[in-house]
Amino acid sequence: MFTALSDRRRRRWILGAGGRILGWCRRACAALARYGAWRMPGAAAALAGAGAAVACALMLATSSGVAIAAPAEAEYRLGPGDVIRVQVFQNPDLSVEARVSEAGAIGYPLVGPLQLGGLSLGAAERRVADALRQGRYLKSPQVTIQLLQVRGSQVAVLGQVARPGRFPLETANVRASEMLAAAGGITPLGDELVVISGVREGKPFRRVIDVPALFSGGASDLDPVLAGGDTVFVPRAPMFYIYGQAQRPGSYRVERGMTVMQALAAGGGPTARGSASRLRLHRTGTDGAVVETAPQLTDAVQPNDVIYVRESLF
Repeated sequence: MFTALSDRRRRRWILGAGGRILGWCRRACAALARYGAWRMPGAAAALAGAGAAVACALMLATSSGVAIAAPAEAEYRLGPGDVIRVQVFQNPDLSVEARVSEAGAIGYPLVGPLQLGGLSLGAAERRVADALRQGRYLKSPQVTIQLLQVRGSQVAVLGQVARPGRFPLETANVRASEMLAAAGGITPLGDELVVISGVREGKPFRRVIDVPALFSGGASDLDPVLAGGDTVFVPRAPMFYIYGQAQRPGSYRVERGMTVMQALAAGGGPTARGSASRLRLHRTGTDGAVVETAPQLTDAVQPNDVIYVRESLF
C-alpha cells in the first residue's frame, strides 16, 4: 500500500511518522522523569536522542528524495572454473573443496554430481542442503559455501590498457568503466572508443562505447553491464604524421575536432626555415589512392593524415 501512494502523500506519511515517533519519545521521557528516571542516569536523554535521530533520518530521506529501501546489489553467480569450499556444520566429512566443472557441476560426497552453475552462493547452499536432506543423510543440514577462486565469470581486457589480462566479475553488475579501472585505465596511446564483444542470449554481441561521454553527463546505458566471457578491447588511438620543417616531426594522436593548425602546434610549429602557409596534406582516399592537397589551417585532421611543412620562399 505504501508504494502505491503518490510522492506527496508518501512524504506526508513519512513526516507524520517521524513526528509521531518524536512525540512518543518525549512522552516517554516525561514518564521517566515522573516515575524515577533519576535512577537510570542518561536514560531519558538517550531515548530522546534516539527518537530525534529516527525522525530526522526519515525527514532527511524524504526531503532529499532518497529512496528508503534501495534495491540490493545483485549476487555473484557461480560459473565454470570457480573453486568453492562447502562446509556442513558438525559434519567435517562433508566439508570439501571443489571446482565447478565446465558443465556447472561439482562432485559431492554421498550425493554425487550437483549442478551449481548459475546459482548464487545462497542458492547453492540451499541446493546442497536439500540434496543431503532428500537423501536422508542429515535431517537439518546447515551448509555454508565460500568462494575461494573466481574464474568462471571473467572478462578479458586487451589493447591499450595499463594491465591487460583476465579479470573476474565479483558481482553481477560490473560495468565497462569499472573493468577498465581494474585494468589500470587506458594508456595515452589508447583510443576513446572502446569495443565490447561477447554473447547475449546465445547471439553475438558487439558494442562500441564512448568513454569520455560516460563522464560528461551521459545516460547510464552508455556504460553497459558486462557478462562472463566478454572481451573489452581498447584499440590504438588514430594518429597523424607531420614531417619536414617542423620543430618536432613525428606521429601524434588525433584529438577530437583537431584542425591543421592544432596539428602543426602539436609538432612544435614550423622551424625558422619553415612556413605555416606552405603546407601539403597527404590523405588516403576510399579507393586507396593518396591525394595531395594544400590544406587550410582550419581544415579538420583525419586519421593517418600526413602533413608536410615546406620551406619558406624567403
